[in-house]
Amino acid sequence: MTNSDSTPMLTAIQELIDVVFKLRDPDGGCPWDLAQTPESLTPYIVEEAYETVHAIRSGDRAAIVSELGDLLLQVVLQAQLASEAGDFTLEDVAQGISEKLIRRHPHVFGDVQVADVAEVKANWEQIKSIEKGQMTASFSNKLSSYAEKLPPLTAAVKISELAASVGFEWASVDGVWAKFDEELGEFKEALATPDTAHQEAELGDLLFTVINLARWYKLDPERGLNGTNQRFIDRIHQMERYTDRPLTDYTIVELESLWQQAKQNLAKAKHS
Repeated sequence: MTNSDSTPMLTAIQELIDVVFKLRDPDGGCPWDLAQTPESLTPYIVEEAYETVHAIRSGDRAAIVSELGDLLLQVVLQAQLASEAGDFTLEDVAQGISEKLIRRHPHVFGDVQVADVAEVKANWEQIKSIEKGQMTASFSNKLSSYAEKLPPLTAAVKISELAASVGFEWASVDGVWAKFDEELGEFKEALATPDTAHQEAELGDLLFTVINLARWYKLDPERGLNGTNQRFIDRIHQMERYTDRPLTDYTIVELESLWQQAKQNLAKAKHS
C-alpha cells in the first residue's frame, strides 16, 4: 500500500534539499553554512531533538511542525555534507531506515506472529542484536552500549529494563523500596564525610533506585523530572508577578510566602 497523495510531500522535501544545496553552494551560498562540518552541527541535532520533544509535550501543533522542520533540516544538512565528501547521500539514509524497519517488523512485512507489544519489543531487540553482531556479546557489553551512547537518565532507564529482562530483578516492589531506604541511608552517611566522590557515588545509587521504582510503577522518570522543572519555573514566574523588585531582595521567609501563594494560585487556575 502506498500513499497516493505523496506528490506534494515529495515536492516539499525536494525543495528543502534544493535550499540546503544552495546554502552549501561555494558560489553564492551562506558563509555560516559553508563553514559547518558534521561535527560542528552535532550540538544542533541534540538541541533540536529536545525542542521537538518539548513542542510535542506542549501540544502546540504549530510549534511541533516548526520544530520537526528544524530537526529534519539537521538530517538533510548532515546528508548534504556527507554527499559532498562522497560518503553517502540522503537517499542512502532513507533507504537504510526503510530496510531496517522492514527487517525489524517481520510481523508486519513477513509471516511472524506476535501476541503483544512485549513480544514485538523482544523481537526488535533480538533482530537489532543480530544486525550489530551482538548476539554473542557479553551482557556487560550490552549495558555499556547504553551508558556510552545515551544521556545518563535515559541510559539508567535502559540499563534497568535490560537487567530486569534477564531476571536481575526484585521479587516484588517491596524489595525496591527496601533498597531505596538502604541507599538513602548510605547517601546520608556519605554526606557526613568530606569525600565528594563517595557522596556522588551514593547519590548515583539513590537515583538509580528511584529509576527502578519508576519502572515498577510504569512511570516515565524523564517526563516526571521535566514536569517538575516546568512547575518550578511556573511558580517562580508567578512569584515575580507579585513583586516589584528582584527576588534576591526578599528574605527566605518572604520568598516562602510568595512560593506558597504562587503554588495555590496555579492550582486554582488549573482546576478552574
